[in-house]
Amino acid sequence: MNIAIIFAGGVGQRMHSGGTPKQFLELHNKPILVYTLEQFQWCENIDAIILVSVANWITYCNELIDKYRLTKVISVISGGTTGFESIDKGILKTKELFPDDSVVLIHDGVRPLIDQQTINANIEAVKLYGSAITVSPAIETIIKQDDSTKEIDMIIDRGTCQIARAPQSFFLKDIFELHERAKREGLASFIDSASLMFHYGYKLHTVVGSSDNIKITTPKDFYVFKAFVEARENYEIFGV
Repeated sequence: MNIAIIFAGGVGQRMHSGGTPKQFLELHNKPILVYTLEQFQWCENIDAIILVSVANWITYCNELIDKYRLTKVISVISGGTTGFESIDKGILKTKELFPDDSVVLIHDGVRPLIDQQTINANIEAVKLYGSAITVSPAIETIIKQDDSTKEIDMIIDRGTCQIARAPQSFFLKDIFELHERAKREGLASFIDSASLMFHYGYKLHTVVGSSDNIKITTPKDFYVFKAFVEARENYEIFGV
């Protein structure tokens, strides 16, 4: 089984959206979250979706699921106060419903430009290597600075650098076990699943995804997303 855990439990304070969590902001009368969910709904290799939502938006999420016929979303649960907690709740729900050898794809609800090729590449990489961390090449110079002097003390060859994105994918048994270990050891604060797995010595295989696969965090990101969607629509209509 291939299960997508979509976490959309944040409130998006950097978006300045007047109280509406960023995942529910709309483009062409469709919430960002729906754009994300549709990519996993349409992927023939995805068997089910677990959606982790802001608690007081769960009813609205269920309305969206019905409206857009997102039939693969089999459970909508409330998230936690941190990203780690939200992912953890999604993993626990997945553990309740599916076997240990399931492939779990962990993805941000505000990465709506994910594509089918990247989703399928993640699934295949987990089956071959045990993990899949979606990345895109660094396209600007990467520096390291001395925090005390604010001076550059290293310029890193960007050809050796990648930007970690999502999905981040694993076998359910592996991600579940390390989440449980982190909680036992008081380390339930990792920024993402790749950081957690790396900390515990897990080998991570990369999958190169599209640079379009941005996370919508700020108003600028939203307008970039809008431009991508409209460019795709124009291509489909006019072939340009």
